[in-house]
Amino acid sequence: MNSNCCIAWRNVATVAKRELYSYFLSPVAYVFVVIFLALTGFFTFMAGGFFERGETSLSWPFFSWHPWLYLFLVPAVGMRLWAEEHRLGTMELLLTMPITPWQAIVGKFLASWAVLALALGLTFPIVLSVAFLGDPDLGAIACGYCGSLLLAGGYLAVTCMTSAMTRNQVISFIIAVVVLLFLILAGFPVVTDIIQKLLRGGSGLVDFIASFSVMTHF
Repeated sequence: MNSNCCIAWRNVATVAKRELYSYFLSPVAYVFVVIFLALTGFFTFMAGGFFERGETSLSWPFFSWHPWLYLFLVPAVGMRLWAEEHRLGTMELLLTMPITPWQAIVGKFLASWAVLALALGLTFPIVLSVAFLGDPDLGAIACGYCGSLLLAGGYLAVTCMTSAMTRNQVISFIIAVVVLLFLILAGFPVVTDIIQKLLRGGSGLVDFIASFSVMTHF
């Protein structure tokens, strides 16, 4: 049993390494990391009004923008996962390897998630800046990073699904953005009020739909 488990995770690692290699062989990972770092810096210090607030906290000026940044950047990273395999005709080759479908899925997911984790980890200068300027709650910041990484993983899971549904990366990107936008707006009062009117009551169903909102959980 342990031997089979080791072989399975060795296969997952092989797929993940293959996918990571393809990411950094092309400009995809580099462009994503640069854009993510530039946007987080801009929204934290410029649009977020970090210096005007006078607080050594990253809850609002930094983490609050992540659901919106990930809305476009995560689908851009994950849209190629399966659509590219279909386009290049390598899907059959991948599935004829001595691996199971779940190993291929988990391997590709972990590789893409690692790229997102790398981009998120490279924002550490923002934390150093806050620590230099004051005495922040590092525990809250660490929890914020964990939540952000899990949020990115949730977005990536949706993108993996849309990428498997189509051979076209652009279509995969658009569908993922639409689904994720719904998951963001589902808990907003404007959306819940509209659903309430359409259903003519049914508050239980409205609450159920609103519970899917990533904003309330994040």
